[in-house]
This record gives sequence, structure tokens and C-alpha cells, in this order.
Amino acid sequence: MSQIQTPAKGTPKPAEPRRVADPNRPIHSPAGPVATVGIFDESQHAPLAILGLLVVLLVAAYWDMFTLTKAAWEGDGLYSHGWIIPVIALGLLWLRWEPFGPVPMRERWIGLALLAFGLSMRLVAARYIVLHFDRWSFIPSMMGIFTLVGGLNALRWSWPGLVFLFFMFPWPSKFEIAVLGTLQKWATASSTIVLQTLGVAAFRTGNLISIPGLGQPLNVAEACAGLRMATIFGALAVAMVFVIERPWWDKFVILLSAIPIALIVNIVRITVTALCYMIVGRDSYAVQEICHHYAGLVIMMPLALALLWIELQVLERVTIPVDTVQLRPVGGVRGAAPVPTR
Repeated sequence: MSQIQTPAKGTPKPAEPRRVADPNRPIHSPAGPVATVGIFDESQHAPLAILGLLVVLLVAAYWDMFTLTKAAWEGDGLYSHGWIIPVIALGLLWLRWEPFGPVPMRERWIGLALLAFGLSMRLVAARYIVLHFDRWSFIPSMMGIFTLVGGLNALRWSWPGLVFLFFMFPWPSKFEIAVLGTLQKWATASSTIVLQTLGVAAFRTGNLISIPGLGQPLNVAEACAGLRMATIFGALAVAMVFVIERPWWDKFVILLSAIPIALIVNIVRITVTALCYMIVGRDSYAVQEICHHYAGLVIMMPLALALLWIELQVLERVTIPVDTVQLRPVGGVRGAAPVPTR
């Protein structure tokens, strides 16, 4: 039988291979892996119940403001998207949620100060009848409630969803008129250039596009100027920036591209409408329904999402995340193993 030989004294042990820390691997404590606390965990029942109660009370205090906002959603086509904004904000809160933990008293005082600031802003707006300040005061009040219940940690993960509620409120009249007039002029001029490029003898007079043989000029009305699409797509771009895991410069480019993409799809809509009028006729019921009532679903939104997807693909190929770059030592031989990066 063969016997197992023990190493002699003084014989050096073979060196163990050096382990390189993987930055993507979660770090565990000596006591074991970190337990994940779910939203339905028993320890979260009390904070969620208190948070829900405070939110209900705040909504009840702002009920008159929401009544006026609801009237704007129903009466103005520019803000008919307001119904979906709270649903998207709730989705952002769900995706970014982190469990509630012990909260220092100092952070609760910060939450109380935010709530007092929001309510004071509402009182001032009611005193001087400034509806927009009244609406905007709801956001810092909500931030105060989340901080009061969960501390600064709750404010850190909840602020994107709360700030996103800003998109459900109507714009101030002066800002709306200024932006609407600019978009209306750009959409009319650009659509005229596109039609001329396609060989159509179109010319512009103010916000009217005249085409020979069409009869009355094509009026680029305020509803067709693109402000509604810019607001909707801007909200979607902001929500995407809060969700996707991309470098900050990619997110910045996505935000900047919201208005140009909205303007492009609106130009496409106006151009398609003019061509349909020329081919089918202006009195066609099908053209009227598609171009005026269903253009947002049939033309504008699918095209805007397609352009956004193309933009993401271009950014993915242009920018390279730093974590994926593998460095090679100076003077290293070709084919040598790359040096792991931290």
C-alpha cells in the first residue's frame, strides 16, 4: 500500500493564487448574506400605513386644487395626458422603493420643515390667487411626508417619482403662449420645407400652408403645434432617465432630444396630412379621423418611440462604459491576460 507522505518541515507551501475583487459581486457581511426586506414584510406595515394615511390626508387638503386640475385635463387637449402621470409616478416609486428603517429625529424635523414649506407656499398662493404655485406646492409637501416617515433615505429613492408629478399640472399661461407660438412657427416652416423638398408647390403665410389645388390653406393650429407631444414625450424621457442604467451623459442627451424628437414627429404628421389631402381629398372622413383624432396613436407616438430607440442604439455604440475597458500593462506581450479593472 502506498502511504501518504507528509511534507517535511521547512518546505514552503505553494502560494495560493491571488483573488481579484469583482466590483459587480455583492459584498456579504461575516455573519452571512444580507437579507432582503420586501415591501410586504411585517416590519414595513407600520411605516407604509402611516405614509398612506398622511398621503390621503394631504390629497384631501388639496382636493380643490385637484378639481381645477381635472377640469384642465378634460377641457384642454394639451393636458389630456394628465391622467396617466400619477400612474407612471407610482411605477417609479415602486421600481425605486427601498425598505424603511430607523429614522433619526433630526431627519424627521427636516421632513416636517419640507411639509411646512409646501403648505406655506399653498397659503401664499391662495392669498394672491396664483394657481400654479398652489399646484406646485403639492410636490414639496409630498416630499416632506416621505421624509417624515422614512427620513432622508426615503427622500433619496422617492424624489424622482414625486418630481415627476410636475408633468400633470398645466403650464403657466405666459410660458405656454411663448412656447406654443415658437413651436407653431417652427412646425409650419419646417413642414413647408419638407413639402417643397418632396416636389409640392407649397408656401407659408404665417401658420398657414397654401398648396395649389387644395382649396383652403392648411392651418397649423395650436393643437397641431407639438406642445402636447413635447410635454408627453418629455415626461417619458424623464421617466426613462430615472429608470435606465446608463452614463450620465447618455441620460443628458436623452433629455435634450425630447423636444427635437417631438418636433420631428409633428412635422411628419403635418406633412402626411397635407399629402393625404392632396391624394384622397380634404372632405374624406377617413383622413379627417386618422389625421386629427388618431394621429397621436397611429403616427406620432410610434414614430417618437422608434426615434428614441434608434438614439439609444447610437449612444450604446458611441459611448463605452468605463467598467468594460480592460487595461494592459505597459510593455506587456501581445496575448497576455488583461489586468482586471476596479
